[in-house]
Amino acid sequence: MTEPVTEVRPVRTAPRRSLGWLLLEFLGSMNLAITLLVVVSIASVIGTVLKQNEPFQNYIIKFGPFWFEVFQRLGLSDVYSAAWFVGILAFLVVSTSVCLYRHVPGMLREMSHYRTDVQAKSLRAFHNRAEWRVAADRAAVLAGLGEALKASGFKARLKDHGDHVVAAGMRGGFNRLGYLFTHLAIVVICLGGLFDGNLLLKWREWRGDIRLETRDVAARDVPPESRLAPGTTPSFRGNIMLPEGSASNFAFLRLRDGFFVQELPFALELKKFRVDYYPTGQPKDFVSQVLVHDSGHLDKPLEATIRVNHPLVYRGYAIYQSDFGDGGSKLRLRAWPLAGQKAEAPVIEGSVGQKLGLKTPQGELTLELEDFRLFNILPLPKSEVGEDETDQAKKFRNFGPNFTFKLRDSAGQALEYVSYMVPTQLDGRGYFLAGTRSTPAEEYSYLRIPADPKGTPTRFLKLVAALHDAPRVEAILDANAAQGTQPVPAEVREVRKRLVGLFAKGGADAVIARAKEVVPAERLQEATGLYLEILRGSLAELYLQVLRDEGLVVESQLGEAEQRFFEDALNALAVLPNYGSPFYLQLENFEQVQASGLQIAKAGGQNIVYLGFALLIVGVFVMFYTSHRRVWAWIADDAGGGTRVILAGTGNRHQQQFDREFAALRARLAQRLGIPSEHE
Repeated sequence: MTEPVTEVRPVRTAPRRSLGWLLLEFLGSMNLAITLLVVVSIASVIGTVLKQNEPFQNYIIKFGPFWFEVFQRLGLSDVYSAAWFVGILAFLVVSTSVCLYRHVPGMLREMSHYRTDVQAKSLRAFHNRAEWRVAADRAAVLAGLGEALKASGFKARLKDHGDHVVAAGMRGGFNRLGYLFTHLAIVVICLGGLFDGNLLLKWREWRGDIRLETRDVAARDVPPESRLAPGTTPSFRGNIMLPEGSASNFAFLRLRDGFFVQELPFALELKKFRVDYYPTGQPKDFVSQVLVHDSGHLDKPLEATIRVNHPLVYRGYAIYQSDFGDGGSKLRLRAWPLAGQKAEAPVIEGSVGQKLGLKTPQGELTLELEDFRLFNILPLPKSEVGEDETDQAKKFRNFGPNFTFKLRDSAGQALEYVSYMVPTQLDGRGYFLAGTRSTPAEEYSYLRIPADPKGTPTRFLKLVAALHDAPRVEAILDANAAQGTQPVPAEVREVRKRLVGLFAKGGADAVIARAKEVVPAERLQEATGLYLEILRGSLAELYLQVLRDEGLVVESQLGEAEQRFFEDALNALAVLPNYGSPFYLQLENFEQVQASGLQIAKAGGQNIVYLGFALLIVGVFVMFYTSHRRVWAWIADDAGGGTRVILAGTGNRHQQQFDREFAALRARLAQRLGIPSEHE
C-alpha cells in the first residue's frame, strides 16, 4: 500500500520592518497628528481663559492652595512656555514634517503623471464616459481630440501602444498643493510658537546666566543677573505702571514667583492720562498720551496716543494700553486716636507706595500707603434703590475719593484698610465709611462713622475720646448721679463705670461675654438686657456732655437729629474694637498723580506665524475650492473600418461641476468628429 505524499509548501511571512521604518510610520500617522493638535487646542483654550503670568499670590487668592499647586505643577500659569507645551509643539513639528517627507514626493509625481497606460475596460467602468465608432481615421480623431481638450482647459499627453493610442488630459493638478501648504503651515506656525516660547530665556536661566528676582525691590535695586539687555530676548511680554510726567526705559517680565527687568532700546514718557467710565462704574476708555525718546533713531521725541485696542508699534515693539492705577498721589491724613490716646490727632503726609514708620501705644507699626482712587462708582444698597427704579444709571453712585493702606506690626502681620474721604448718604444719613479685612480674598467689613451736622467725623471721635478717658467717665457719671432726685447706690455706680470700661475695650461683645460669666443661664437674657439698658443710659450721659462741649444747649431729652446721631454712634462704637487699628485715618487733602498701565510686547516669531497662516489660508482654499480632474481617450482602428473612441474622466471633488465639464467636453469632441447628438 502506497502512502499519499503530502506536498509541503513554504509559509510566506510578511517582511520584517526595520525600527526606523516603524518609527517613521508612527510619527507620520494621522492619528498622532490629530491627537497632538487636540492637546495644543485645549492648552490654548486654557491659556486664553486663565490669565497668564500673574503673581503666584493672585492664583492662591483666587483659586486656593490646592488648585494653585495643580496649576504650578502643570505650568498652567504660563502655558505657552511650559515644558510640556513646548515639547508637544516640537513633537507636532516632527510628526507633520514626517508626513510631508512621506507623502509629498508621491504627490508631486502624481501632479505630473498623466497615466497613459490605462486599459479600455477600466475606462468603461467610469461614471463619466462615452464611446463612439466614427468614420474618420485615427489622425483626424486625434486632431479633433486635441482641439476639444485645449478648448476645455486640459493639458494632454499621448502614448502610442501600437494597436491603440491613449490620450490623457489633466486639469487642476495643483490641488495637491493644498495638502502640502496646509501641513507646511502647521510646521511653520509651530516653529513660530516655539520661537515665541521663551526657549532662549529658559536656556539662559537653566545655565545660570540669569536669575529670577523674587524679592520685593525697586527696579533700580535689581542686580545685573536679573536684568535683560535690549535685543537679548527675541520674544517677551512685560508690563510697567508709568506715572504722569515720568519716563521709563524698562518693563517687568513676571514669571512664576518673580520677575526680570527687560531693558528697552528707547524710553517712554507719559505726558497725560485720561479714563472715562460707564454709569455702572466700569472703565469705558482710558487713553495715554506718550512721548518716545530714542536719540539713535529719532531727531525729536515721537508723540503718540495709546488707547484700548489701539496700540503703538515702534521698532517691532507693540505697546498696549492694559490698565491704570495710582502713580504716587500725595496724601494729607489726620490720625484720630481710637484706643484712648490723649494726644492731639497728628497730621501724616505721604505718597502712595510709601512706607512710614509710626510709634503708637500699641507698639511700632508700619503704615503702607497702597492706592488712591478719585472716583468710586459703586452699586447702591438695596434700601437706596426704589422699587420703580428702571434707569440703570440711577442704581450707581460715585462714593467719592478713597485710599487704601496697610498697617503692619513688628511681626510682619498686616491688616488692609480702605477709607472714604467724604460722607456717604445711606438711608438718608451721612456716614464716613472705613473698611478693614485681613486678606485680599475677603470682603471689606465696614465701620460706619456718623457725620455730624458740619459733615465731619469730629463729634463721633470726641465721643470716642471721652469713652476712653476713664477719669472723665467717672466724673460725668458721678456728677449726673448726684443731680438726680433719688440717690444712686454706690454698687450701681460701680456697675455703670465697669460696663462703660468693658464697652470701651471690647464693644458690645465684651458686655455680653461678661454677663455670661456672672449670670446663671436661666437669667442670662434678662440680665443682658438690663446691662445693655444701663450701658445705654451711661453712654447717653457722655454724649450729652460732648454736645455741651460743642456749645449746644441741650436738656436731658435729645432732639430728633441728635437722637439719630446717638443711635448711629452706638452702632459704630459697638463694633469699633473689631476695626483693629489704634487710629482712624481721615483723608483731608490730596494731590492726584495718575499712572498708566502699559504692556510692552515683542514677538520675534510673529512674522513666522503670519507666514504660516498665509500658507494655511492658501492651502485650505486650494483644497476645498479647486478640483483635480483627469480625462482619457482610448483610440483604436475599428475592424469594420473607421475608428473606435472611448472617452472617460473623473474628478476628486465637486462632482456635479465635473459632470457639467465632462458633458461640455463630450459635446465639443462629438461636434469636431461629426457625430450627430442622438449618437452621443
